[in-house]
Amino acid sequence: MQQSLDADIATIAKISAVPTILEAVAELTGLGFVGIARVTPSSWHLCAMLDKLNYGMSVGSELELKTTLCEEVQHTGCAVIIDSVQDSEQYRDHHTPRRYGFQSYFSIALYRPSGEYFGSLFGFDPHKAELTREATRKTLMLFAELISRQLANEVVLDEAQAALSDEMKTARLREQFIAMLGHDIRTPLSTIMNGTEILRYRAPASLTPLLDMMHRSSHRIAALVDDVTDFARGRMGGGISLNLRHEQNLEASLQQAIDELRSVYPQRQIVAALPAGIVLRCDAARMAQLLSNLLKNAIIHGSPSTPVEVRVRQVDDIFELSVTNSGPAIPADIQAQLFKPFWQSEQTDSGQGLGLGLFIASEIAVSHGGVLEVVSSDNTTTFTYRSPNKKG
Repeated sequence: MQQSLDADIATIAKISAVPTILEAVAELTGLGFVGIARVTPSSWHLCAMLDKLNYGMSVGSELELKTTLCEEVQHTGCAVIIDSVQDSEQYRDHHTPRRYGFQSYFSIALYRPSGEYFGSLFGFDPHKAELTREATRKTLMLFAELISRQLANEVVLDEAQAALSDEMKTARLREQFIAMLGHDIRTPLSTIMNGTEILRYRAPASLTPLLDMMHRSSHRIAALVDDVTDFARGRMGGGISLNLRHEQNLEASLQQAIDELRSVYPQRQIVAALPAGIVLRCDAARMAQLLSNLLKNAIIHGSPSTPVEVRVRQVDDIFELSVTNSGPAIPADIQAQLFKPFWQSEQTDSGQGLGLGLFIASEIAVSHGGVLEVVSSDNTTTFTYRSPNKKG
């Protein structure tokens, strides 16, 4: 019972408009005490109040239900509004006004969204007041309806927050599972990849096409596992992990990423302009991953008849890596979606990946203190990574 009462009081407390409503009712009526009561078939408790009478009650105070007029409102559903107890044939001899010492009084029912009676908006004063005037009565009824509507909104909000909390817990468990699954897959996958490499050197020539296919497929699986693991780690708050070093020949790692994609897409031409002796403080493996993701995206979505171009420049303490492919322009609305996780355009072949490549590339860029941008014209699309050229 106490837990339910505490929840009901908390619900009223969360309605930010309640203090304003109580103040407005007091100003409208001239009553010294205005409040909201939670009324059950057996109890009466104060949930909120504006007390200018120093009446001595506080939130949570309990009255014996049978001593209140709210019991009558609960049973009939009709408002009780009294201008003057002593002038009222119905209430001049009633025990409630005598017990609590009021002359003017009102109590109007409040309802939950289900239609269940919640309690009442009420007020009283030891002096007479003009409460039954039509304008005053209608305004009081309107305030009571407003509070009832807010009760409904709070229920909807609580349900939405509970659902969101459950979904967030489920999502976190899902991401933890993905991270652990990705970790566990690496060991058997490495065994397959190593075994395939050994067989490629020892198996008869007739098996070479099959083993080459197995080689490409295993590396594709490894890339997918890496993408999903990076995504899960980022969602769990770990971000993209970096092993920063002062690289003296970054072009070697970048060239390796290019060579790997050339072996996977032998039919596509990749033109690379990598200067010798690229010096940069970075995570070389992550930079190679960024390039690989951009290059793979360009190969998949670019014109197959035109080479994909990779360029690196270091100018005025800025390191710049760009990947350019030919093809139709990317509309502005699609450009705004490109770096979001799992996003794929309607024209994308669903078999090409999970839609994480560009997202992870952008996360790697951010982790390095850089930025990844896209510029698309009628003939070409260029993704460019820029970061401060931190050499020392």
